[in-house]
Formats: sequence, C-alpha cells, structure tokens
Amino acid sequence: MKRRLIALMAAAVSAVVVLVPTAADAVSHGSGPVAATTCATVPVSAPSGTKVESVKAVAHAGGTVTFPAAPPLHPAEETLTDVPAWCDFTVTVSHPGANDHVDIRISLPQDAKKWNGRFQATGGSAYLAGDLSGAPLVGAVKAGYVAAATDAGVGANPLDVSGWALTPDGKVDTPLLKNFASRSVHDMAVIGKDVAKRFYGRSVSYSYWNGCSTGGRQGYQEAQDHPTDFDGILAKAPAINWDRFAVATLWSQAVFNEEKVAPTQCELAAFTTAAVKACDTLDGVKDGIIDSPQECHWDARRLTGTKIVCDGEEITISRATADAVRKIWAGPVSSSGKKLWYGPNKGASLAALAAPGAPFFVADSWVKYFVTRNPSFDTTKLTYASFAQIFRTSQLRFNDVIGADDPNLSAFAKAGGKLLSWHGQSDELVPTQGTVAYRERVNRVFGGDKRVDDFYRLFLPPGVTHCIGGTGPFPTDDLGALIDWVEKGQAPATLAASVTGPDGKTVTRDICRYPMVARYTGHGDTASAANYRCATA
Repeated sequence: MKRRLIALMAAAVSAVVVLVPTAADAVSHGSGPVAATTCATVPVSAPSGTKVESVKAVAHAGGTVTFPAAPPLHPAEETLTDVPAWCDFTVTVSHPGANDHVDIRISLPQDAKKWNGRFQATGGSAYLAGDLSGAPLVGAVKAGYVAAATDAGVGANPLDVSGWALTPDGKVDTPLLKNFASRSVHDMAVIGKDVAKRFYGRSVSYSYWNGCSTGGRQGYQEAQDHPTDFDGILAKAPAINWDRFAVATLWSQAVFNEEKVAPTQCELAAFTTAAVKACDTLDGVKDGIIDSPQECHWDARRLTGTKIVCDGEEITISRATADAVRKIWAGPVSSSGKKLWYGPNKGASLAALAAPGAPFFVADSWVKYFVTRNPSFDTTKLTYASFAQIFRTSQLRFNDVIGADDPNLSAFAKAGGKLLSWHGQSDELVPTQGTVAYRERVNRVFGGDKRVDDFYRLFLPPGVTHCIGGTGPFPTDDLGALIDWVEKGQAPATLAASVTGPDGKTVTRDICRYPMVARYTGHGDTASAANYRCATA
C-alpha cells in the first residue's frame, strides 16, 4: 500500500569538475556514444541567505540507461533509450544557523543543440522533497529539458521523518521543515536556472514546475511565495492545506473509536461500490464512475442490514458501521458540530484513509513528530475531543509554514505566470474538495472564475485516483497543455484524457476546466470524447 501511496521540489563559488564512471550514480549504460567530457567548471550563484558549500559535476555518455530498482520510490528497474549525453551537477547548499546540508541535482544535455531552452523543476511525494535518483531527471533531459530536483536536506525516504523532524531536545526542526515546505524549491529554481545559463552561455527561455501530491503543494507554494520563479506551474493532486488535511485524514480513527466499530476492508469497499452504483448515471452515462461526487447524495445508512460475503464469511452491515462511513464521507467536525475539513469523495477508495487501526502514514507521522512532538503517540486511539484539539494545534502552529493556501495570487498573475492544476475526483489520499475550496477562495479575491482563468485553471478528472490510476480517463499531456498556454497563449479549455478499460477498450474524454463538467450529447459512442460537451455543473 505504501508503494502505491508514493507512486506516485548570493554566494558564488567555483565548481571542481569530477569525471567519474557512471556507476558512481548507480546507473549502467548499454550501447551508446563514447563518454563525453564537456562537463565544464561553472560558478554557481545562490539566493541571499543560502550558502553554496560544494559543486560536483559528472559526465554521462547517454544511449541506453538503466536505473536499478530502489524501493520504496522505485520498486522496479527502469530503462531509458536514446538518451543524449548529459551532465549532472550536484550543488550542496546550507543556510547559516540552520545546521543543514541540502543537495540540488541539475541534469543538462551536454550538447547545447539538444536543449530546448526550457528548465523543468520536479517535485516530491509524501515526505520526499524531490527525487534525485536519476530516472525523472534523465527522462526530462531526453525530452530536451534542463531538469532539477532537491532533497531539501531531509533525505530520500518519503516514508520516514524520524531522522530529521525533531531536534535532539525534542523540538520541531523548524529550519528543515521550512526547507521541506518551501525554501529549498526557491533555492533550486534560482540555482538551476543559473547553472543552465552558465553552462550554455544563454538564459533559460521558459521555466516550468512539474509535481504531484507534495510536488503539487510545492508548486502552489511557489506561486504564492516566489511568483517569478516559474513561467508555468503544473500542480497535480496538490497536498495544499497540509496543516489541516494531514490531520483530517485521521478522522476515521476517531470515528471508529467513538462509534465502537471496526469494519473490514471488504465492508468499506461495499459502501464505495454501492455509492458508485447509486450515482453512476447522474451524468447520463453508465460507466462505473461518479462524475460529480458532490451531486451524489446517497446515504451510507441505506446499506444497513445488507448481507455481503467477505473471505467466505457472510457479514451483515450494521447501522453503526453505516453511520461511521457516513461521518467519514462528511468529513471531520468540531465538538460543536462545526465543519473542520473535507472527507474523501464518494467513489474514492476508503482503504487508505479509513482502515481501522491503520492510519494514513503521512498523517500519522505528521501528528507524531510535528504536532505532538511525541513519536510514541498512538493515532489509532483518537477520540472526537483529542482529534479536534490536534486539528486546531496543527493549524495554529503550521499553517504559515506549510499551509500553501494564500489565495492572493496577484503577484503571480502580474508576473504573467500560469498555474495549471488538476485533482482526481476519486483521490483516496488528499480530499479533492480542499483544492476546490482553495480555488473558490482565489475566485473571491479576484472577483470570479473569468478573471482567475486568465492565470489559474483547475481540472477535476472523474474516476482518477491520487496522481495516477483509477477507472477514469487520465490526462495524457498536461505539461504540453501548460507549455502551449505559456508560450503560445493558448489557454486550455479542456485536458485530453484516456484510459484503457479491463475489456481492452480505450475510453477518451476531454476534462473540462472548473467549474464546467463534461456531459454526454446523447448521441454516439459514450467512450469517445467527441460525443461530450462542456457544460455548467
């Protein structure tokens, strides 16, 4: 399960070039050109308050490049072919007084003719600020980009914060949390573009951010805090509102404890299946997907008394279990009944967030190491009262650090930046409605959808899970759509999407920009995007 959850970023010093065998970076080469030696020394400039400690450069031959499996982030071996010779720069920086050491990796095509003039910074997942392992960066190099990632000084394990979250005296390591939240992405943007300029002798033409989940949050944070770092930001399934969603996803543990139920995965899946069956055709098409979950008003309590078979055993759904699922879908509330945050959409799997005694690991670590500063804290014992207290504490202490929810994007809009964001309606980890709520707050600042659409467009693909997967058509060229918007002024009204079903048939759809939704025209193949039109929800 954890692998699926992460399936799823003014000192100058001279760099000493180190030419070493590519095996030093855990990659191997098959057929390809003889190793190039054009990785030349360049000075590196960093933002004010950031000190460059060292710079290393490694030349790679290109050709066929194999990256070995490296769980949990890369569970399987990956091979890229026709990779141009490239150069890796590893720039290590620190921040005076922070006692940190941050690695930034910049990968560049050695031949300037192979460079498309663009810079692409890549984001992280869970507690990983960025993937320096090679494959994502080399993939971007193959596509012609200068690519970059940072580890923010917090390491390369997206599942574990025990090595950096707390200081020896048990306090939150605020400098490292600041690195993870925002500072290191700004450093990477400035340093990455500077390295490209010095390496090629010309400036980057366009700079892009590309990230999902944590990477999506990083993109939103950049638009808010450093609006000139990127011309275009692609932020998918963004984990914004971190201080709230990372606690809200533990709401199920409190519900199960208070309602004294412990449903099996089989029972939880039965509720999702029933909701999809009840609301599937609200959009006029039977395809096993709830197109607009907010229009699905099916009540979980209607499943009370239903008999299901789980692992060969017949189980009768109890009223208490049905009521618990209803409360999880509704989202957490305070002791007075005030809504605190959003629950998962109906149609999203409840397996990751609503398993009794098995809390979502991102939320579990957040509460243990940051909110309570007690690694022994047991989040499976939450009550309604303790949940509400932890929720408030997280919001008060950390919203300014990692909330990424400032709706005033005026500086980003004025700079000409474009933010393209999408969030799957079946996201099982980060509640989709948190992103919708942020968009509505931006609308209020700017006076409505029309003005906001000039620089920020949101898409909600039905049936798509966290970052990738699901039963619904998945965006096929979101980065290309962003590039066309930035460089050609072609604002995307839709995102092309497709998925191959279990029957082998390909389903296509054009995902409409929020708040529009795709509606079947009533004629032609329901699996073809040509037979749908965007309409007001």
